[in-house]
Amino acid sequence: HVQVVESGGGWVQVGDSLSLSCTASGRPLSDLVVAWFRQGPGKDREFVAALSWSGPEEFYYGDSIQGRFTSSRDNAKNAVYLQMTSLKPEDTAVYYCAAAFAEGSRIPYSDLPYEYDYWGQGTQVTVSS
Repeated sequence: HVQVVESGGGWVQVGDSLSLSCTASGRPLSDLVVAWFRQGPGKDREFVAALSWSGPEEFYYGDSIQGRFTSSRDNAKNAVYLQMTSLKPEDTAVYYCAAAFAEGSRIPYSDLPYEYDYWGQGTQVTVSS
């Protein structure tokens, strides 16, 4: 059984940087594809970043965070990171790590929450002006 856990959330000020971590148990993260989503107050769950499902390993990003957020994977530490910079109040949300098995997939990546089977509890990020 796969479990994912996020950590690293907190309260920051506008323009600050913050890094989130996602770790997995039950299977190595190298066996999974991982994505980040977020859900702000009163908003739908929003796609943030996703590891490619096929082709070269790379991360894809949502439009609202392009150029400010970077995700990476460290298989040796069994962790995926989301480095967030130039944070804005609208980045305030609960951030979720999600994972799925994508072996044999032909799609480049997925930004759809229902495509991911394993979810963490979420970590709160609050950006104060």
